[in-house]
This record gives sequence, C-alpha cells and structure tokens, in this order.
Amino acid sequence: MAGAARRRDGQIAQERMLEEAMAAIAEDGLAALTMSALAERLGTSGGHILYYFGSKDRLLLEALRWSEDRLTAERTELLGRRVTAHRKLDLFLQLYLPRGPRDPRWTLWIELWARTPSNDQLRTAQQDIDGGWQRDLEALLAKGVDQGRFDAALDVGARASELLALLDGLSTRVVLGQRGADRTEALARARTAAALLIPRPLTPKAPAPERRGAAAAPATRTAQARMRHARPGPGGAGVRLRAGSGMPGGGLGSRRWPRRRGLRCR
Repeated sequence: MAGAARRRDGQIAQERMLEEAMAAIAEDGLAALTMSALAERLGTSGGHILYYFGSKDRLLLEALRWSEDRLTAERTELLGRRVTAHRKLDLFLQLYLPRGPRDPRWTLWIELWARTPSNDQLRTAQQDIDGGWQRDLEALLAKGVDQGRFDAALDVGARASELLALLDGLSTRVVLGQRGADRTEALARARTAAALLIPRPLTPKAPAPERRGAAAAPATRTAQARMRHARPGPGGAGVRLRAGSGMPGGGLGSRRWPRRRGLRCR
C-alpha cells in the first residue's frame, strides 16, 4: 500500500511539473525555460525535477507527450460524436491547428523536430504521436466513405497523409508569426485544401419526374361517377341517363336537363 501511494504521489508530482512547464512555455517562450526557472515556479529544486526526468530534453519530450495524450482523448471523443463526417473533419482541423503564436505544444514540436535526426528516442516518439493522428484521420475518412459522405474512390491513407502534411506547414507559419498567418487564416486555408483533397461523392442529377395521369384524372373520376349511377335495371336492361345529370330519367325536382341523342350506358 505504501509503495502504491508513493507511485501515485510521484505521478501527480510529474504531471504537475509537466503542466507547469507547458504554462511557462506559453507565457515566456521555450528559450526562457530552464530547470532552475521551472523549479522556482514549482517552489522546489532543480535537482527534484532532474530526479524525475534526468535532462531538459527528456522533460520537453514528456511535456509534449502529456499534451498529446490530452488531445488523443479529445480526438476519441470527437470520433464518437453523432455529427456528420464533414463536421467531424472540420472539428479535426480545428483541434490540430495551434491556438496562436505562443501555443506551447506547437512550440515544443518545432524545437523537437530540429533535434529528431540525431536523437533516436525523439524520432520514435515523433513517429508514435504522428501515427495516432494519422490513424484517427483515416478512421474518420473511411467512415465518411462508408456513409456516402465522401467520394467512394477516395484513397483514405494518401489523402490523410497529405492533409496532415499541409496542416503541419500551416501550423508552423502560425507559430513563427509570419505575416498573414494567424489561426483564422490557417483554418480557412485548411478547409479549402480539405474540400479539394476529400471531395464529396459525384452523383448524377436525377431527371424531373413525369406527371403522368394528372390531366386524365378528372376524366377518370367522371367515368367512375357515371359507372356508379349506371346500374342495371329490372331484367338486366340498362338505365338511361340524362346528360350531365348522373341521375336516371331526368333532373333534380322540377329542373329539366336537355336530352342528348345517343347517350346510353349499359
């Protein structure tokens, strides 16, 4: 029991350090983050932080993983929502892009990208994190295809990879603070690219329905009315109808109708 309590306390301490590290990056930038500065924010010592992480590179990597784990939970919730595939895709774009130039997650990504070629641990971590985004986007697109929301001929894997690469480029421009590259503009460009890479299904225009029977309906009703009143009389003989009246032998009361020659129903 004591060992489990110590492990739980250690995990809480690490999460607190990672959360504070992300907050420090967002406020002051990555360059200002040092072990001593982080220890001062936490009210502890640099040696205490090194006890859990060993080095600043390890601290930054674990901070990125901690942030990505939270986004993974948000993606899982997003994929399970009862909204259209196009709405899910738009929410996916919003979740991926940085919130602004000081987004700590994207600041860490750019820093770690530069160190990845010479660091196998960072390279493996990057592949694992990128693979999660790729798999979730592929699942989103595949379900959209199955539901008939996206083109049936869509190459799900290729389009997901291309869209993520484009989002990486747009995100980098936002974090670097390039002119005209804010989140709003990046999201608009991402939506345009997504519409081109992931088209809607091509459905032929349905022909206009024919209005058969519309003009003939009154005549049909008239014929049916006549047949109802033309019942066989005694001995099987037909009953003569006055034209236009629908009644045998004459009109209604004293009203008389003109006789038309040859009008007889059998």
